[in-house]
Amino acid sequence: MGGTKTQVKYGINIKKYCSEHEAYIQEQLSNRTNPDVLLEEHKLKIRWLQHERLVHLIVTFIIAVLFLFAIYLFIALNNPAVIILIAIVLALLGAYIRHYFFLENTVQYWYKLYDSIRKQRL
Repeated sequence: MGGTKTQVKYGINIKKYCSEHEAYIQEQLSNRTNPDVLLEEHKLKIRWLQHERLVHLIVTFIIAVLFLFAIYLFIALNNPAVIILIAIVLALLGAYIRHYFFLENTVQYWYKLYDSIRKQRL
């Protein structure tokens, strides 16, 4: 298992992980590796990424609700200090939307990779 102890303990760089997998698939496709084995490997990775995407969708939704609640607090309390809370939650929401956008597009691209592997099988 590669990486430093910190990386192993606290997770992976998902963008790097995805690009490495895509490069691996492309390399295996050009080497004409057994497509059945490659399909199974790729399906497993798709499942993992779909799970990651679902979790981030739920968290993004919760942060969006929190953002709306912060706006409600600002309106209800008419307290300018709540703007700080709104700004923090908005920044967090932006980061989650950006990450979810990456996950969504990556999963869809991986579906195309899956089709490419299937075509090689035929």
